[in-house]
Amino acid sequence: MKKLIYLFILFFSLLNNNIFAQNNLMILKLTYGEVEIELYPDKAPNHVKRFKELADSGKYNGVVFHRVIDGFMAQTGDVKFGNTNSPEFNLSLAGTGGSDLPNLKAEFTDIAHTRGVLSAARSADPDSANSQFFICFDSAPHLDRQYSAFGKVIKGMEFVDKIKRGDPNSGAVPNPDKIISLKSK
Repeated sequence: MKKLIYLFILFFSLLNNNIFAQNNLMILKLTYGEVEIELYPDKAPNHVKRFKELADSGKYNGVVFHRVIDGFMAQTGDVKFGNTNSPEFNLSLAGTGGSDLPNLKAEFTDIAHTRGVLSAARSADPDSANSQFFICFDSAPHLDRQYSAFGKVIKGMEFVDKIKRGDPNSGAVPNPDKIISLKSK
């Protein structure tokens, strides 16, 4: 009987872990293909919650990758000025806006900024992250414990690699790619 109880507990534990993992997977649809992202709520719970909230409400759909630096990262997420579906869209202001929600306090973690990592974009104030985020093309150890990393691309990084690059100095992209859709899997 004890073995049956242990098997029952093990089964539901594995089932629960699988459900938990599914709830923290996102699908980022780009012009080039679909990208699967795993989120880390145990490391940066508030950033994950905000990201999922904005994504699942459709706020990221149509938002441009306004700053893309080859060998470094692709930045997006300005839901105010960077959303091509909004009357407030203004490419020259993209990167200066956020959502109507309050800024987030930094959640610095032990997640290294390696290829595929998602991290919160912010101003010089560590507690100024709101809706913008970036995806690392390569390792950027100078960002470790300085920016709130909260997820990682687990499939489809080859599509992220195709995002149009911007000016080598500023990263500004004159005719940027955009997020087609972003939602929970």
